[in-house]
Formats: sequence, structure tokens, C-alpha cells
Amino acid sequence: MNHAAKYLEKIRSELGDSWLPQVYLERVLKLRTRSYDFPPMPENTTPQIHHTLLGIELKVGRRRMLCPDLATARYLSVFARIGCRAVAIPYDITKISMIADELDSSCHRMLLISDRLTADRNAAFRARIRRQIIGKVRDEIAKAGAGLRVPEFKQSTKQRTEPQKGTRSTKGNAKP
Repeated sequence: MNHAAKYLEKIRSELGDSWLPQVYLERVLKLRTRSYDFPPMPENTTPQIHHTLLGIELKVGRRRMLCPDLATARYLSVFARIGCRAVAIPYDITKISMIADELDSSCHRMLLISDRLTADRNAAFRARIRRQIIGKVRDEIAKAGAGLRVPEFKQSTKQRTEPQKGTRSTKGNAKP
């Protein structure tokens, strides 16, 4: 194992359960989700959230992506910062805000831990560790997948063929 791989493993172990791909697997992919494909984006750009007359937009480089609400924009900005191509978005909008908080905090903690562990090293080494840790996170999220394009709807509202208890059946009661 090379020297950079040891740093990556230290960062991963220090994050523990708040490792970003693990949060994505356990908190997002266990829910009913829909997939979101990012348009081609430039590398090394910081996503920005803009409030416009048309709503909320996530701007990455020169690309603007319209978002239905602020929570979704915050959620997508985490993955845009990492450079993911496709992610799963929870279908239940009430859960997006809490998950976005967790993902954002995990991403910032990961970068802070990286900076702290490599503080005594030169700038090139610190940049290489940051690139590698972000690449590792991006690869693990891509491996986990973005879920289905359209969420699965369970049809549990089918009508019963047998009458409920206490009701009279109309079958066989017709007079000839």
C-alpha cells in the first residue's frame, strides 16, 4: 500500500458511519427514489445556488439546473461538488433536507480531516490526497448506482373480490 492510500484509509476510518457513500447507501438508496442525471459539467468548479424569478437554480460552471426547491438544490450541490454523473433523489421531499444536511456535513468533514492529516505535507501532496479521496467517493457512489429513472409505485389499492365481513354480497341474491 502506497503512502497516499494510507492517508485515504485514515480519512475513511475516521469518518466511520458518516462516510459519504455509506450515508448514500443507507439513507438514500433504501428509500423510494428517482434517478437524476447531471448534464456534462466542467471539473473543479464550485456549485452555487441561485434564487431566481423562476425558482431555485443550481449553477455549476456555466450550466444552470432548475430545482423544485432549496433542499433539492442543496442535495444535488453535494454530488455536483464531487463530480458525480448520476445520483438517486428521494421521492419523498420531506426527507431530502435532512439527508442533504448529512451529506453536506460528511463532505465537509471529509475535506477537513484530509487537510488536518496532511497539514505537514506540501501543497501538491495535499491536492493529490483531496483529488484521490473525492475520486474514491465518486467511484463508490457510481458503483452504488442511481436507482430507477422513475420510482416504482406499488399498487396496493386493488379492490377486494370478496365482500368484507358484515356486508351482504350481491352475488346470487338476484331474483329470477
